[in-house]
Amino acid sequence: MTLDSHIITILKSLHDPLSQQDIVSAGIVQGLQVTPSGKVSFVLEIRTEYMKNGMTLKEKAESLLKTLPGVTDVQIALTAERKSKAHNPSKAALPNVRYILAVASGKGGVGKSTTAINLACALTTMGLKVGILDADIYGPSLPRLIGLNQKPTSDDGKTMNPITAHGLKCMSIGFMVAEKMPAIWRGPMVQSAFQQMLRQTNWGELDVLVIDLPPGTGDVQLSLAQTVLVSGALIVSTPQDLALIDARKGLEMFLKVGVPVLGFVENMSYFLCPHCEGRSEIFEHGGVHKEAQELGVPLLAEIPLHMAIRETSEKGTPLVFENPDSPEAGVYKELAQNLWAALTPNHSNPAHPVK
Repeated sequence: MTLDSHIITILKSLHDPLSQQDIVSAGIVQGLQVTPSGKVSFVLEIRTEYMKNGMTLKEKAESLLKTLPGVTDVQIALTAERKSKAHNPSKAALPNVRYILAVASGKGGVGKSTTAINLACALTTMGLKVGILDADIYGPSLPRLIGLNQKPTSDDGKTMNPITAHGLKCMSIGFMVAEKMPAIWRGPMVQSAFQQMLRQTNWGELDVLVIDLPPGTGDVQLSLAQTVLVSGALIVSTPQDLALIDARKGLEMFLKVGVPVLGFVENMSYFLCPHCEGRSEIFEHGGVHKEAQELGVPLLAEIPLHMAIRETSEKGTPLVFENPDSPEAGVYKELAQNLWAALTPNHSNPAHPVK
């Protein structure tokens, strides 16, 4: 038997907890690749409500495959199945947008928007067409993050043209309202403004639309989840217990509305000194990793607290755009690759190689 055949045989010894079929026949194993050097990689696509079982399957598969002669490395990604969304007639897709990725956090101040803009830039380095929508009506940050604050134009008086910056198509209420002007709006007005930006923007053809959600689990989150086919959600948290409590609430909200949670990001995971590059774990590094393991959701990135990330954000030139070869930009690029693989488990190769 060939190495490939041995691998298939081992994977067929593991069973789907829902159908009781082996995980190969059940279609849970996706994108299996075996390199000549013996590196094995594939995706386990698990229904969202069975993600804890998926972690067990992943651990068993890794343990068994590593015992095979000729296998030098095993890389298994765990992602949530999205097939059930097609049966929900109340949700609509956006024309010409392949995937909608929601970036969320349980509370403010965890660096969600900085993560979203750098992630969006990292996706463009993969040759993908990317848009970003700042869905925070009360506290929009996208104009500051991209260094532009101009009103969108309209060709027909009905739809808006997005602002283009750093290879991204961008939209935010901040482009239409003065930065110091508060949005004193009730819930229905907030939902209406969000839906208008989402549906009345000329996004054109996009591979990914990144939606930077406001913190919490309020009107905008529900409006998005209940009306649009969201491909998946990414939850950003810092390692502290208080942030993790709210991050868990965000996870539960997405599960209840049928949006797959693709993974967690631990932001401000550790501090990197800009002078000596010394590492200090000032926020009890690893809190999100532990939470992710308990919840059965992948931890996709650990992003450091670094001066360059803050400085480039304040200047309006995201780190991935300004210093793409830095180690910190590399973390965002790896996050982008992981998310693209989760969004496209059967065809995970990007349009062009990562630079």
